[in-house]
Amino acid sequence: MMEEAVYRNITAKEFREVDFGSVTLVDLREPDEVIVSGIEGAINMPFSRFPKGIDDIPADKPVYVYCREGNFSEQVAEILADRGYEVYNLQDGYKEYRKLTEGGEQNKKSEHVPKTENIEEEITIDAKELRCPGPIVKVADTLRDLHEGSVVRVEATEDAFYSDIKVWCERTGNKLLSLEASEGVITARIKKNSAGRSDSMRMDASSGALAGKHIQLGDDKTFIVFSGDLDKTIAAFIMANGAASLGRKVTMFFTFWGLNILRKPEKVSVKKSFIEKMFGMMMPRGSRKLGLSRMNMLGAGSKMIRGIMKSKGISSLEELLKTARDHGVRLVACQMSMDVMGIKQEELIDGVELGGVATFIGSGETSDISLFI
Repeated sequence: MMEEAVYRNITAKEFREVDFGSVTLVDLREPDEVIVSGIEGAINMPFSRFPKGIDDIPADKPVYVYCREGNFSEQVAEILADRGYEVYNLQDGYKEYRKLTEGGEQNKKSEHVPKTENIEEEITIDAKELRCPGPIVKVADTLRDLHEGSVVRVEATEDAFYSDIKVWCERTGNKLLSLEASEGVITARIKKNSAGRSDSMRMDASSGALAGKHIQLGDDKTFIVFSGDLDKTIAAFIMANGAASLGRKVTMFFTFWGLNILRKPEKVSVKKSFIEKMFGMMMPRGSRKLGLSRMNMLGAGSKMIRGIMKSKGISSLEELLKTARDHGVRLVACQMSMDVMGIKQEELIDGVELGGVATFIGSGETSDISLFI
């Protein structure tokens, strides 16, 4: 009788003692999570795309598998063990390991750390645990009382801050000296700077905010998708695809009920509070579950609309969504709305970014059309 292939569960403390250079690490989290907090050299193989990439995992070294909370990694560890790998599963996931290493220098990632010059003073801003737009507002309020050349160091724990602070600095003219993500904490160093701004977008040196009202518009297109109605969603994606076909840069920012469009159709096992579970049960899971804004008739209306579209050769919402992704339309989920509605990143379809208000405003300022749907 063939012996059943097994894998070994290890604790976060045991994992911390592993020599990462002598093993293969497989990170099953989504890319956005890895950017914020990851281990250098690990293979990022998002569970949402599994089993893509499984054949690329080398078998000559022990393999350590982990996800956010340990539930997905158990399944992958079992599959790898069946394939003959020596496999170790991180029990309770990366979040437990992060608790042990919080604040350390291990696994630190940085986007860029250019040499800083003429720094007159440096102030630390604690924006940890603040939610959008809290971190950005706190940075702006602090800079308002500082003089030219001052530097602030801000720490935040909201994932969307990684995108927001880059856009905020770009649009206000303040200089982003460095941006790092280490063990769940995003750290940005910013120098107050108004030099070199054009008259159409100049910085008020006393406030750190834009003083010019005549912002130079581009030909980008921005859609903020608030509604989760099928008919309105179809219209939004038709316009987005039309703009993309003209070579325009298109951003679709999904907030509140619009987030349901981006949910995966299948149930995803994630840890939620009672209220979050109730929200999830009452909201449609994915584009195929959306109802009409008028004449929905307990779902019969949406089926009729889909049937008519198919008979007339009109692309379905799912086809429109795929076309949008294939043509570079940027899909951004509002993290604040996700937190309010109890939607986790693991529940979203592939290719969705997390962003906040600064990400949306930055996109809107370079657009000649911004639509609220």
